[in-house]
Amino acid sequence: MRRRLALALGAGAIALVACVVAALLLGPQPISLSAALAGVEPDRAILLGLRLPRVILGALVGAALAAAGVALQALLRNPLAEPFVLGVSGGAALGGTAALAAAAAAGPASAFGALVGSGASVALGASVGAAGSTVLVFALGRIGGKLVPEAALLVGVVFNAFAAGVITVVKVMVPPEEAARLLYWLMGAVGYADTGTLVTGTVFVVVAVAVLVATSAQLNLLSLGDDEASSLGVDVGRSRGVVFLAASLATGAAVALAGMVGFVGLIVPHLLRKVFGPDHRILLPASVLFGAAFLVLADAAARLAFLPLGSEPPVGALTALLGGPLFLWLLRRTERSA
Repeated sequence: MRRRLALALGAGAIALVACVVAALLLGPQPISLSAALAGVEPDRAILLGLRLPRVILGALVGAALAAAGVALQALLRNPLAEPFVLGVSGGAALGGTAALAAAAAAGPASAFGALVGSGASVALGASVGAAGSTVLVFALGRIGGKLVPEAALLVGVVFNAFAAGVITVVKVMVPPEEAARLLYWLMGAVGYADTGTLVTGTVFVVVAVAVLVATSAQLNLLSLGDDEASSLGVDVGRSRGVVFLAASLATGAAVALAGMVGFVGLIVPHLLRKVFGPDHRILLPASVLFGAAFLVLADAAARLAFLPLGSEPPVGALTALLGGPLFLWLLRRTERSA
């Protein structure tokens, strides 16, 4: 197990470094890494002021969503579980939207508006919304006192539609400039976050991911079912609550940083499960590294693919193009195995 873990972490670290270097060097404006590190302008400004913060942001979001996806799949015992599909991202977007709407209503010039509209408040609101939606999905997904994965997925789809409707109403009610800000944020774009938002998001993601990695051994038992885990000495209620909160915090921070980027928690764990197996002690930390690498690479691809057209699609559109067909394939395979 230790050798497999070392292999997984080593491969993930190499993939992350390679993707980060590629994302830093590639772009519409060619730069020299040595010149940028030597302080030569504009190479230095492009590398340190634009591309590096964006790469860090993408890595944080990818790591958070991949870790949350692994945790939710273990709790539901279903490879289709993912923050975006389950409605957790929708709840996070609803919580973050509420914080931004409250700031707009109070006025950005007021002390309350500045406080509520800050990166920390939006991240907190998104995390609370993610936690609330997670509790709702798992509560309504129970039939006869037992959690039914198919019912939980259906509840998540319905809640996503509800959250989208509420957010649409909020966008109509806020001033046009705030509506444009909300629209850009919800598209799932890895942009250029300010230092305060980046620091807050980093803290939230690191804490959430650390908790999930620490509970990875318990996830192996929880994935067997509540009765089996309890018979093996796991405090099911406490362990599930800890995982719920950590996955919600990770998803909330990811949505606060980059909006609704979907299917990262589906694509990365599924591919890694094929390579490294289902052991969560290996799968979860590997997903953190490969999830970060995947979203950094996807954002770089989205940034470069449409250069001839002078436009740039949000990375959430690219992950949806990749994850949508995979979700349908997994759904079909799950129906056949049932």
